[in-house]
Amino acid sequence: MSFHEKTAFVMTSFIHEKMYSLFMNPKKLLIPAGLKTGQHVLEVGCGPGFFTIPAAKIVGEEGIIYANDINPYAIKKIEKKINKTGVKNVKPLLEDVTETSLDNNSIDLAFLFGFMHFLNKFLDKVLTEMYRILKNDGCISIQRWQISEEKLIQNITKDNLFELKEKTKKVLVFKKIS
Repeated sequence: MSFHEKTAFVMTSFIHEKMYSLFMNPKKLLIPAGLKTGQHVLEVGCGPGFFTIPAAKIVGEEGIIYANDINPYAIKKIEKKINKTGVKNVKPLLEDVTETSLDNNSIDLAFLFGFMHFLNKFLDKVLTEMYRILKNDGCISIQRWQISEEKLIQNITKDNLFELKEKTKKVLVFKKIS
């Protein structure tokens, strides 16, 4: 990883850990996203893990959070948080979200928070992979972020893989069409 990429990650970590926590409670997004006790959940693009440990606490010991990121620094940060907090139900995944190592129909919910604008180039591949790994009643939850709601809904539902299930003030939830 280049110096520029590492620097960008350090800045992102600072913003997530110091700034977000001043005005955002992760549970206020995770609960409306549909996280529940016992679920197997994929956190797409976990970054420095602002949502990871709170998500792990919501799903509890019976659940699992797969914290996915393509950035090795993100995964190292998640591993440090796991060790510091002692949570046992987080599995870091250093891999491309368009080709995960997760089994077919193994995930109850996937959440994509804070970076949808980065996914526009390969959104179709991400959705295809989410469709593969989600259980038949599985959902994708997306934080509303710098893109119009109408355009976001159109982009997620255009291939008839997902349909809008629920809208909240900050999260859109899409259900897998079986």
